[in-house]
Amino acid sequence: MKKYKIVSLLFGAALLISAPACTNLDEEVYDTIPTSDFGQTPEQIQSLIAPAYKTLRNTFPGDFFCVNEQLGDMAVTPTRVGGDWWDGGFPMETSLRTYTKMNNWIKGAWNNVMDGMSTCNQVYSTIEVSDMDADLKAQTLAEIRGVRAFWVYELMDMWGNGPLVKDFKDVSLPSTTSRADLYAFVVSELNEVKDLLRDDVTTSSAYGKFTKGAAYTLLAKVYLNAEVYTGTPQWQACIDACDEVMKLGYIIEPTWKTNFNSQNQSSKESILEVPYSAASGGNYIHNRTLHYLDPIALGFTKGTWNGISAMPDYVKAFADDDPRKEGSFLMGPILDPATGEVFMTAHGRPLIHTLDFTILKHDSYAQYGGYWGEVNQEDGARCQKWTFEQGMNNTHMENDYHIFRYADIYLMKAECLVRLGKDNATATSLVNTIRERAYGSSDHNYTSVDLEKVYNERKFEFAWEGFARQDQIRMGQFETATTMFRPYVTPKYRELLPIPYTALENNINLTQNPGYAN
Repeated sequence: MKKYKIVSLLFGAALLISAPACTNLDEEVYDTIPTSDFGQTPEQIQSLIAPAYKTLRNTFPGDFFCVNEQLGDMAVTPTRVGGDWWDGGFPMETSLRTYTKMNNWIKGAWNNVMDGMSTCNQVYSTIEVSDMDADLKAQTLAEIRGVRAFWVYELMDMWGNGPLVKDFKDVSLPSTTSRADLYAFVVSELNEVKDLLRDDVTTSSAYGKFTKGAAYTLLAKVYLNAEVYTGTPQWQACIDACDEVMKLGYIIEPTWKTNFNSQNQSSKESILEVPYSAASGGNYIHNRTLHYLDPIALGFTKGTWNGISAMPDYVKAFADDDPRKEGSFLMGPILDPATGEVFMTAHGRPLIHTLDFTILKHDSYAQYGGYWGEVNQEDGARCQKWTFEQGMNNTHMENDYHIFRYADIYLMKAECLVRLGKDNATATSLVNTIRERAYGSSDHNYTSVDLEKVYNERKFEFAWEGFARQDQIRMGQFETATTMFRPYVTPKYRELLPIPYTALENNINLTQNPGYAN
């Protein structure tokens, strides 16, 4: 018998627990690490840092994803005939932008952010006192700070103001930190860690890690939206950050779908990834979007939910010959492979995914001004950006989610060049590189670009990737752009989300955002 310092990894609760224990030294034990060897091998380091990285799974395709896409102009989860997806009216509130502090989807997204920050703090505190090699410890701690900075960035972007806790041992109730101070923290953290992070960004061992490329890309994102966050634009700083990413060896993959197929870990375009697998779960976008009969036509087995769909005008903005349209959206008749005939829904209607929604004027929804009501089961284009692997049998998908892609670097830099009014030739070339990859030729290239063309290209390139709300706000479209479900102007205060009632009840030091009931 021998005493050990145990590090037990509890993924479900994201906890790291230290305690003495007895072990049989003849057995191969994976959850006990001698103090002298603690954090010395790649496997041990991975087990320590894994909970921090695992929090990134909350970015897609759960509440966090739905809130960001549905508060923009990209997606909607309509109430289906029979009441499916009414869900207390929370999906409706995101589309009508009538959400309050009671909205469960927004609460879920808030909890994702808080869990991400807290878990990073906990992992940081464990590794900080470990016996890890000094240089390796510095890099590992830098990675954790990078992931934490990502979650603080999301807090700043979505809620503007919120609690900033940097020490896991601090159990006092935090006060609200202003958006300006959150901005300063994220920029400072990323600048401090960027040169400590690995720069072998396209190697397999760097996949799924917070690298130098991830740090500079997140900096570019922060600078791109700096005018929204602080009132002061940072277009040149965004360009400079993009230029640093361009030195690191990423490529625009020749085939667009390389970024979304079931083995997309091979992509050299991905900058920050969330690795998924059928065994460990994770990517369930097929559950969230497909009609109950769609999997049969697509060659796999899964009990899907018939939920999130694309907004009609978003899909209609694509050129019909843009391969990204069909590559992003499942549209049209869905055929039974056994008969070749169109499936019939449980309501006796042909399963044809129309772009438009037909709102059935039920009296029970009259209180919503005619903007909301049940729609047919088949209405709406569905997400098929991440390739559905044939033969799946009631599993999650293998396709990883790429939080940042190199294509975004091209379009961020192009946007900033346009905003600064300089070097339109370079801006046009950057946009055309993305278009040429999509179309397979230069036939659809622009001779020059303006802000509208860059914005539209972002829509075509990044459908379903979580940028809709942020891009709308930055482009000045959030208040004025309307949809069939929301044919009215949105008050500006709704650019920020309400702090959930549960957070306010649990922490009296928090201050609700303006416009929302405390």
